[in-house]
Amino acid sequence: MSDTRYVARSRDIAARRLGDELMIMSGRDSTLFELNGTAALLWDAADGVTPLDDIVARTICATYDIDTAMAVRDVEELVEQLAGHGLLFLSDAPICGVDASRGF
Repeated sequence: MSDTRYVARSRDIAARRLGDELMIMSGRDSTLFELNGTAALLWDAADGVTPLDDIVARTICATYDIDTAMAVRDVEELVEQLAGHGLLFLSDAPICGVDASRGF
């Protein structure tokens, strides 16, 4: 990644793990999302203070035999999609105290 980005989970969700997968329900509109095992790893690591590229390297690439550049592209796309639904927050600075009602 060229710029350091941080990602945090919204508090306005409900999440339940089913095996390796994760079911997430948006508090905004009750939409259900199913995250596969790889996306669930990202979700679990989205603490707001760990840079996204570190999450990819330490979590995704360490767990799966995948090229870092390919993993970064896939994760960036996933994060943008989940952020678009209000499930994740994305920032150029560490995210502390995420408040779903205000965005941060």
